[in-house]
Amino acid sequence: MQGSRCEIDFTPIMLKRLHVTGSTLRPRTIAEKAAIREQLARDIWPAYCAGKLKSNIFATFALEQVAEAHRLMESSKHIGKILLQVS
Repeated sequence: MQGSRCEIDFTPIMLKRLHVTGSTLRPRTIAEKAAIREQLARDIWPAYCAGKLKSNIFATFALEQVAEAHRLMESSKHIGKILLQVS
C-alpha cells in the first residue's frame, strides 16, 4: 500500500507453491472491463453473499470518526478493510 516496491519473504510462498500476480484495469478495453464485471457478478458475488467468502475487517468507525479512520488508512498499519458505519 506504499507504492510499487516492497520487501517480502518468499519462503511461505515457495513452500506452498503459490503464485504471485499483479494487474491493473486501466489499460484494458471497455469490453474487457465489462467481461470482468460480468464474471464477478456471476462467480464471486453469489459466493460472497452465501458466506463462502469473507472480508477481513480490521476496524469499524462511526461516520463522525472519519478523520481517525483516514489516519489509520494513511498509516498502512492495518491489514483488511476499514469501514465507516452510517447510522
